[in-house]
Order: sequence, then C-alpha cells, then structure tokens
Amino acid sequence: MNLEFAKMHGLGNDFMVIDLVSQDLSVTREQISAWADRRTGIGFDQLLTIEPPTEPDADFRYRIYNADGAEVEQCGNGARCAAKFIGLRRLSPKSTLRMQTLGGPIETRRLDEHTVEVDLGVPRTTPTDVPFSVAAACPPNLDDALIYRLQCGAQHYELTPVSIGNPHGVMFVTDITEAPVEEAGAQLVTHPFFPQGANIGFCQVVDQGFARLRVFERGVGETRACGTGACAAVVAGQLAGKLGQRVKVSLPGGKVRISWQGPNTPVRLAGPANLAYQGHISL
Repeated sequence: MNLEFAKMHGLGNDFMVIDLVSQDLSVTREQISAWADRRTGIGFDQLLTIEPPTEPDADFRYRIYNADGAEVEQCGNGARCAAKFIGLRRLSPKSTLRMQTLGGPIETRRLDEHTVEVDLGVPRTTPTDVPFSVAAACPPNLDDALIYRLQCGAQHYELTPVSIGNPHGVMFVTDITEAPVEEAGAQLVTHPFFPQGANIGFCQVVDQGFARLRVFERGVGETRACGTGACAAVVAGQLAGKLGQRVKVSLPGGKVRISWQGPNTPVRLAGPANLAYQGHISL
C-alpha cells in the first residue's frame, strides 16, 4: 500500500498530514514515532489526520498526535494546515469548515491562499477545566487569583493555567531571550498539578498589542511556534491587564494575530499555513 501524505508547517511548527477520508489506515503509535524521527523518518512536531466526522454537524474529524505517538486535544497551527490541506486535496469546496477535535469543535476559515483563521472556542481558566489541580501546597498568588506558584525542587515558578481545548501554563518574563525555557519547561510540562501535562509558554509583553512568546510543548519540547500557546498567552495577558483584545504575537518561527473580546467569548487565531512537499510511504 502506498500512503499519500503532505509535509506542512505553520511558522515552522511542522506536520505530516494524512487524508484518511479517501485512504484507509489505522495509524499506530509505533508508526507515528518512526515517521517523526528527523534522521530516519519524515520528521515533524505532530501528525495530523483528516477523517470522516462522527458528529452530525462537523465537516471533518481532525486528530493530532505528538511526535511520541500520544494523541492530544488541540493544535492551532495544525488546524490552519489541516484547513489548507482539505482544500488542496479537494475534500471540500467550502472555505469555512467545522472540525471535530478531541478538545472540542473548532471552525476554520481560509482568508486567502496563504492565511487561515481559526475559531478555537471559549478559553477556560477555571482550574478543574484546564485541568489544573489546586492544592494546599500550591496556593494562588495573593496579588492575582489566576496566578499559581509551583514548586519544582529548589525552584518556584508562577504561572496562569489556561485551556484552549488543550492545557497550557503561561509564565510572564521580562526578557524572552533569557527565559529558562528548557529547564523550567521540562520541569513544568509534566508537573503533578497538570494531571494531563501542559504546554508551558514564556511570554514577554512589549505593549498592549504586541508580545513575544516561546513554548515548551508536552511530548515535543520547544517548538518554533504554538498557535494555542499564543492564544493562551493573550488570554492570560488580557486577564492580568497586560494585553488588549487584538494582539500580534511573535514566536521564533514568525508572527500570528490573536483576537479575544474577553470572558465567555471565543478566541481567534490567524496566520499562515504552508505546504512544504507531498509524498508517499510504502507500507
């Protein structure tokens, strides 16, 4: 069997994308890990699969697997690439699509040949919804009830837990270039107070409309971009009075635009989706 795939990226956050609407395959964790290897496989941060929906109001089911083979709930950069891929494969003539994901429904809209906007739904900051375990050993910061202090050995870190369909912890730093991304990210991504793990974002606020961000992702490590991480950073920043309703976020791979009107409203992400190449694997 020859399995057709596409290699795509959103700001350097790269993906292998498979059409499982017209092709029949049940991917295994072992296959994903082998394909993800950047020396002996294709190499990617996540595998994305496009499948027939199981919910009546969805156009497609969109699934995301990290490089270690674990399925995760959501990926904003991946959603943009999935929407562009559906158009390239002519799986749907629609420019606006409703997608079923493990983290809940999302809506994508192709704005032009290179840009896709994603409505990622209403973000959640209630700890149990992230999920984030609040315990006596992890009290809220007295100055801000949304900021929690986590103890990691001799170090402690303050962050805001946010769910964008997947769990995030956002830390505000004064200089993104000096942020302890590898050290703190590796400690916090599987911290016991994140029972499902979390992506850890390090955000430097420049002004109300501009922020710089680096993200350490669970099952991947630091990536060049994280769309849901950018959304989480803007939500946390706006709730803390640091950011406005429309923010440009600069990541190592490039910039995205985030808009959020505040609590109980959906967060939207707009940015590029790029095709690197198409190929096939003999199975």
